[in-house]
Amino acid sequence: MKKKEISGLAPYSSVLGKRLDQTISKLFPQYSRSCLKNWILMNLVYVNGKIEKNPDKKILGGETITIYPIAKKIRSNLPEKISLNIIYEDNNLLVINKSPGLVVHPGSGNDTGTVLNGLLYHYKNSKYLPRCGIVHRLDKNTSGLMVIAKTVFAYYYLVQLLKDKKIIREYQAIVKGNMISGGIINCPIMRNPKQRISMIVHSSGKPAVTHYKIIQRFKFYTHLLLRLETGRTHQIRTHMLHINYPLLGDPLYNGINYSNNYLEKKCFYANKTFSRQALHAHYIEFLNPVTKNVMNFKIDLPQDMKDLILDLEKEL
Repeated sequence: MKKKEISGLAPYSSVLGKRLDQTISKLFPQYSRSCLKNWILMNLVYVNGKIEKNPDKKILGGETITIYPIAKKIRSNLPEKISLNIIYEDNNLLVINKSPGLVVHPGSGNDTGTVLNGLLYHYKNSKYLPRCGIVHRLDKNTSGLMVIAKTVFAYYYLVQLLKDKKIIREYQAIVKGNMISGGIINCPIMRNPKQRISMIVHSSGKPAVTHYKIIQRFKFYTHLLLRLETGRTHQIRTHMLHINYPLLGDPLYNGINYSNNYLEKKCFYANKTFSRQALHAHYIEFLNPVTKNVMNFKIDLPQDMKDLILDLEKEL
């Protein structure tokens, strides 16, 4: 049987002198850089009909680059008995309250133990749905509400609502710094080229809009209500760092260069022992795919954030 292949012509204008791995990431953006580099090392990438084993080979432009991609075999499609903490369910969808520490979708370092694995266990037909019905994600250490489809129709309906900005998602967060007022952050976001696991605000990024207002002010921190207008990866975490109010407990967007002395001297509990970003998806609203009735769900803060707020109130 003939191998599946993808092929492209390296453009003269933008790849002159660039590495092969950089070039093919532009030619085939549907694949991750790590995946493409692995294919080079596995002798699956051809330049002008010859196998090219070196990711750093310089490309001049005009070369025909062909890849014979293979799927990485991982255990991510195994059903697992994982608690989904379901707060609502009907024939078309379910809404869960995801706990912090639970990964939504398998990826690097998390092949199993995810929400997806749990869906495969509890709903046998989810294997026939795109992403097993997962409409949107929450970061591993973000807690809160997610809507998940149980039918193909419901999946595409909810995905379209998301694209049309018709799913309302609100979060609560604790940020470092004492804010004076709420506001809107309208700053595009892209993947950080120097640290691929993180995102940055950049003019070349995708549009991203976050609304925020103050729930409670503490001596050195602020409790916020945030509403997403768009849903970029790490949007709230990236935006809040950008305006110099990074999320408390965030190990990736932690504001290391933040200059205020309180980060070292005050609120010892909050700075030193809160083990995740203080972010919780507490409200979601959307139209039911079948009845078109408005559905909305609100969930209380998890206990770790309640305890955190009690500690911060002691500083007042």
